[in-house]
Amino acid sequence: QVVLVESGGGSVQSGGSLRLSCAVSGYTVSDRCMAWFRSAPGKGREEVARMDNDGSTSYDDSVRGRFTISKDNIGNALLLQMDRLKPEDTAMYHCAADHRPRARCRDLGDWGQGTQVTVAS
Repeated sequence: QVVLVESGGGSVQSGGSLRLSCAVSGYTVSDRCMAWFRSAPGKGREEVARMDNDGSTSYDDSVRGRFTISKDNIGNALLLQMDRLKPEDTAMYHCAADHRPRARCRDLGDWGQGTQVTVAS
């Protein structure tokens, strides 16, 4: 059984930092496409950052230069370092994974329950 569990959310002041973690059980993260999404009331869900199976990364324009996606292969987790946070970053953050190993991103079908990030102005 595959389980993704996010942690690390919380409340911070504008300009602060948080590091999110997505612990995965059931398969290894090192050779799978994984991504972070966020959703906020009235905004819908948006992809924040992605790391493909080959380690290449991509970011939404709104977070590029402030957020960094990475993998902890020893701990089998996906990470998201979030710096210079803004109030508009307030959202529920979810990690997602494509279960297929050594394959380019196609079907991010495995999801965690999410962790809330709130940034006060």
